[in-house]
This record gives sequence, C-alpha cells and structure tokens, in this order.
Amino acid sequence: MGGDVQQFQVDLRGVVDLLSRHIYSSPRVYLRELLQNARDAITARREVDGGGGRIRITPLTAQTGEFVLRDDGVGLTAAEVADLLATVGRSSKRDIFDLPRSDYLGQFGIGLLSCFMVADTIVIRSRSARGGAAVEWTGSADGTFQVVELDDDLPVGTSVHLVPRFDADELLRPAAVHELATTFGEFLPVRVTIDTGAGDVDITREPPFLSPADDPEAAVAYGRDLLGANPLDVIELGEPGTGTRGLAYVLPYAPPPGARQATRMYLGRMLLSERVDDVLPDWAFFVRAVVDSTGLAPTASRESLVEDTALEHVREQLGAGIRRWVLELGLREPHRLAQFVAVHEVGLKSLVRHDEELARFITRWLTVETTHGTLRIGDLVERYPHIRYAQTVDEFRQVAGISPGDEVLVNGGYLYDADLVRLLPELYPAVTVEKVDVAGELDRLDPPPLDDRDAAVALETRAGAVLAASDCAVVVRSIDQPALTGLYVADPEVLRAIDRGRTRGVAGALWGGVLDRIDQTLSAARDDDLTARLCLNWSNRVVRALVRVEDDAVFARTVQLLYIQALLAGHHPLRDADRALMTSALADLVSLSAGIEGDSLPFGDAR
Repeated sequence: MGGDVQQFQVDLRGVVDLLSRHIYSSPRVYLRELLQNARDAITARREVDGGGGRIRITPLTAQTGEFVLRDDGVGLTAAEVADLLATVGRSSKRDIFDLPRSDYLGQFGIGLLSCFMVADTIVIRSRSARGGAAVEWTGSADGTFQVVELDDDLPVGTSVHLVPRFDADELLRPAAVHELATTFGEFLPVRVTIDTGAGDVDITREPPFLSPADDPEAAVAYGRDLLGANPLDVIELGEPGTGTRGLAYVLPYAPPPGARQATRMYLGRMLLSERVDDVLPDWAFFVRAVVDSTGLAPTASRESLVEDTALEHVREQLGAGIRRWVLELGLREPHRLAQFVAVHEVGLKSLVRHDEELARFITRWLTVETTHGTLRIGDLVERYPHIRYAQTVDEFRQVAGISPGDEVLVNGGYLYDADLVRLLPELYPAVTVEKVDVAGELDRLDPPPLDDRDAAVALETRAGAVLAASDCAVVVRSIDQPALTGLYVADPEVLRAIDRGRTRGVAGALWGGVLDRIDQTLSAARDDDLTARLCLNWSNRVVRALVRVEDDAVFARTVQLLYIQALLAGHHPLRDADRALMTSALADLVSLSAGIEGDSLPFGDAR
C-alpha cells in the first residue's frame, strides 16, 4: 500500500544553528558572504549588458536604523525571488557537501542564510537587468517570508537590509563593518565603498602580491606587514591552469618548533582565510605566502580549500617554484643562501629526515661540526667518501682528540645531526658512513713501541693506583699529537652514571633512591669493565718523563693534575672531589718544588 509522497519541512532556525555552530567559524562571515554574492551579481550583469561594478555599504547607526549593502549587479526577477527560499535550502545542502555553486541564485542562498546569524529580519529589494518589476522579499529567522512587487523605480541591482539581532548589534555598526569589509574585500576587482555619513570611503585597492614587477617596493612592504619584519627574499608563485598566483615571503626568523606552513589565501581576490595550511608543501615552513586563485574550490564554510586533484597540482607547482628559488640562489648568491640556511637550519634538518623531496635539494647546504671545523654537507661528501660520526657530543669530544688527521669525524650530538649523517648514503650513493664509539676508537690506537712496552706497562700500573680512588683506570697509547698529554675516555653509559652520581649529591631522599635503583638495575645488566679511563699519550714528553720520576708524591700529584686537565679539556664538569683533588695537588707540588715541609697528603690519599 503506497503512501503520499511529501516534501521534508526544513526548520530554518535549525539550519541557521547548524551554520553558526558547524559550518562557519564566526558570525563575522555574514559580510564576506554578502560581498561575494554582490560580486557574483556584478559578474553576471556584465554578461547581460556590460554594466555594473560597484558595491556600497551603509552600516547600522542610530540615524539609519539598519545595515544596507547595495550592488548594481544583475538583480533578481519576481520569479527568482519567489523561488528564493526553496533555493536557500537546496544551495545550502549543496554547499555542505562541497558541491559547486554555479548559478547566481544558488550562490545567493547560502549568503542569505549566513545573514540570519546576525539579523532576525532580512529584506531584499531587487530589480533585474533582464527586465520586469522591482520586487521585495522579506524573511524572518522563524522561516516565514513574503514577496511583493514594488512600484518604486529602483535601479538595476540588489540591496540587502538587515535588522540586527540583540546579540549581533556591534557587527553591523561602522567600526566592525569597515574592518570586515577591508579584511575580506580590499582587493576585489569591483569598487567597494562605505557610507560614513560624511561621504563614501573607498576601501578597495590593487593587490600588490599579484603584480610585484609593477611596484616591487609595495610588494615588499606588504610582506613586511605580513611578517612583522623585512623578508629575507620574495618568491613569485604561479600555476596558470587554475589561475593561481601570488608571492612567498621568506621568513627572516625561525618559526616556533612544530609550526605548520600557512598561506593567506584569496579566491577571486576575496579573502578565503588568513591561514590555509595545504596550499604549499609542508616542507615550505620557511615562507609565508599570499596566493590568489580563480580555479580552486572552497569548502562549504569558504574558510579552506577542497582537497582535490587541482589543489594537489597547485601544491606541486608552487613547491617547485620555491625549490627553484633555493637552487638559483645557491648558484647566483651563495652568501645569501648561507644566510637563509643559518636562520632555518634546525627546521630544515628536522624535515629532511622525513621529506625526500626537500632532502635532495637542500641537504648539501646544511652544516655539521667536524674535526676539520664546521663544514657544509656538499663540501663534506666531496672531500671525504667515508664519513665517521659520534652519536653524542661527549663521544665526539673524546674521539676527536684521537681521530687521525686524514679522516673526518662528525659531531652527531646536536639536534638531528646524527639522523642527517645516516641519511647521506641514500642521497650520495658513493658515500659511506660509520658510527664510532669510544672503546672502539681506543682500541684503534697504537701501543707504545716495543722497546718502550715494559716502561709503559709499569706507568699504567703505577698511575692506575693513583687514580683508583677516582674510579678511573689508566692506559698508555701513542697518539700522533705530541702536545696532547692525555684524554679522559668513558663509555656513554659511564658518563650517564657519573651524571647521576652528581645529581644524587644534591637531590633529596626520594630522587636519590630512584637514582640508586637505576644504577642497581643497570649495573646488573652491563659488563664490569665499563669504567672511565685516562689515556696517557706516550708521544708527549711529560708522560714519558713520568717514568723517570722516583718521588712518589711528585708522581702522584702530577698524575692527578693530568687527570684534571683531561677532564677540563673534554668539557666534563668537575665534581667537588675533583676540585678538591686539583687544589691539593697544586698546593703539594708548589710545596715540594720549594722544599717546604707542610700538610701535604701522603701518596696513597689521592682524594
């Protein structure tokens, strides 16, 4: 048994609530929608009779009693006005599903609904360029409306009259209207004026980001206002297929960590959003762009773009333009590219780990610290086909002192540098990389010559007894740096344990217990030979002279000072016991050299 087919009844208040809570970000967009409708109407009229070209806004004041926006566009016929409410429902539904608004009447509908966020009553008066009587449509937020024909000799075009809601009064007044009209419509290709009561003020101007060659200073000034500082450079962007063009301003400062790339986006020179994050590739975090397009599609809210093939193509082409800027700058003005990299290096390093496209064209300009000074990656891979790196700053400092001069060692301890070095074989197939560790590097060192071996072993034993209380073993190796007396060498886990020991000395009982538990757990899992070592350099004349020192006190104090010197040279913080050891050793050596009998410590008491 079939029933009657009936049409859904739309609760207009519910639709308005949906718009205000879930589609639009703010009631402020009412003016943007009215400007868009008026601009579309002017475009339509130019196809009919070539006329039109102005929008005039009269804000709400005590004298006017209402807000009015007038355009000299194509206007509405009586039949179109009668169908307006139904069109509102259809067009709003179509917009919600991101389908295009291709006809003027459909475009008009969603703009009308946005007005109900600021007004309880809307009056539309219009005369069509196609002929017919002038008409008036009056609608209320409760869903009721009426249409009448007017005898008035209205000009061709449309005027929208708003009676404000009690909570939206300020949005229709002069200050807010001027701000909103300027924000959304200052670059519209039609004339927009605001009635101030003392005359009309024109708010429209030519967009400086669309014709930078005509006025380069204006383009730079616009970027300065956008960034709050002078841009490092200005990059022209364009994708002709979608009518997309604009400028990318290179930031003169590093953006906050985690900040996403954002673009000020216009559609047909109407502001879409101050921050659209999908127009440029994510890796282009170092620019802030201003872009206008006539071919990209907005979402229902007109505050972002539909993610479709057109947007994907635009993103690729604009990204290619920014890549070209980097490459050309490197060829033409490498000193300026170096300045750019210096500002944004940490951010660039963080992204090349995940973005192959960025990595391939920017990595060669990034820098790392090495045993041969700070080097650009491009120079590093050209000079050294095999690159060794230390994972931490402490390991680098220790290994750098014993690294052969014909090899290169990279400090991978700074943020992202170890990841960057590990990536190099993928970018430069001829390059190999090797991670080094302290114990392995110590094993690479040559022992003293065979004729000196017995003396060196005796020195290890005797000096080791002096430093036993400092939990430091002694080894003697030949290092090809005669000025170097010795190195303090420790496995990273040993260094962390030492740091925990220092912290335990100043922490309360709770944290002291936690650190004790960590040490107990780790000590059960690690080898017993993970100790710190003082590596004495047999090539140094002071170390060789120690073999001939018979006075135990002089020998002990000298070894203790070599130990402290190695700690300081390796940038290791001194513990209280280390500082006390240094003071007593110096005092005792002075006393011994002067032949003064004093309170010197006995040989065995190194602490």
